[in-house]
Amino acid sequence: MAQHGFGIIGCGMIAEFHTRAINEIDNARVVAAWSRHPANGEKIARLAKGGCAIFEDLDAMLAQPGLDVVCVCTPSGAHQEPAVRAAAAGKHVVVEKPLEITLPRCDAIITACDQAGVRLCTIFPSRFSEANLRLKQAIDAGRFGRLTLGDTYVKWWRTQQYYDSGGWRGTWNLDGGGALMNQAIHNVDLLYWLMGDVASLTAMTALLAHARIEVEDTAVAALRFKSGALGVIEAATSAYPGLLKRTEIHGDRGSARVEQDDITLWEFQEKVPSDNEVYAAMAAQTGFKAGASDPRGITHLGHRDQLVDFLQAIDEGRAPLVDGREGRKSVEIIRAIYRSAETGAQVILPLDE
Repeated sequence: MAQHGFGIIGCGMIAEFHTRAINEIDNARVVAAWSRHPANGEKIARLAKGGCAIFEDLDAMLAQPGLDVVCVCTPSGAHQEPAVRAAAAGKHVVVEKPLEITLPRCDAIITACDQAGVRLCTIFPSRFSEANLRLKQAIDAGRFGRLTLGDTYVKWWRTQQYYDSGGWRGTWNLDGGGALMNQAIHNVDLLYWLMGDVASLTAMTALLAHARIEVEDTAVAALRFKSGALGVIEAATSAYPGLLKRTEIHGDRGSARVEQDDITLWEFQEKVPSDNEVYAAMAAQTGFKAGASDPRGITHLGHRDQLVDFLQAIDEGRAPLVDGREGRKSVEIIRAIYRSAETGAQVILPLDE
């Protein structure tokens, strides 16, 4: 089993989750961290198993011996430059969601990795939860029949202090959007993954519960998928006290609901013996409201599972399960929602941007 050395680019809050995830992978360790703020780099060095070197010069970090993978954990609108530079240095690239905040920036990262012959993945750990994997398997097996409706809801709460705590939060230039681009993008990705490509949508957004930010804290969108099915996205950081995120999939032969990582509805016209086991195993509500009101209230386990897949993809010479092109899809859908909200018109996808 090949050993892999990771470099962390950007040492804010999400870098801690990447570091904890890497710590739990037998054939991986963090060997370097880059930050504009030395104190943040030192925090990651203390957290990394065995410690790591700290850099304020990115080129110097990319030249660190034993480093072959980087995790880009900078603010959303500052992913392109370090990702492209890492690819040019021959490093495999992991980018925290979103891949970038515009489609041209996403494409620049994808192209750079393609040209350098390195692997690229976008972090979407919700795809690796057991509940969502079972849901995807049931769809692929045709158990829902014809898909008719696919909905996702992220009704979360963020305090004003959350937005005030970082100069990039709530800005178009670095956050790329609000409740959709920063928080609900995980569920936007899930909905696309489960239901397929979006053909068209109409949307509205609003800023209702916060001040001193440029972006939305409340959004709704109605979608038509290329399959003909319809759907809804609701996203908010304005819904006190913050509710469990929820995804519902319906077809003419079955329906299922996932709340957080629990299956709370699993009903099909044609039963199979494993259905009772699935419901019994996956329906135990724990009260765990990951991220609903606390941005730190998430687990690193999904990151770990996704990074394990990424390392296997490198070693096996295959694409990872969530590559750059997959990561681009959720950005495209969200950019289309913003365009519809701004113009009041229906937007047809693929988006020309």
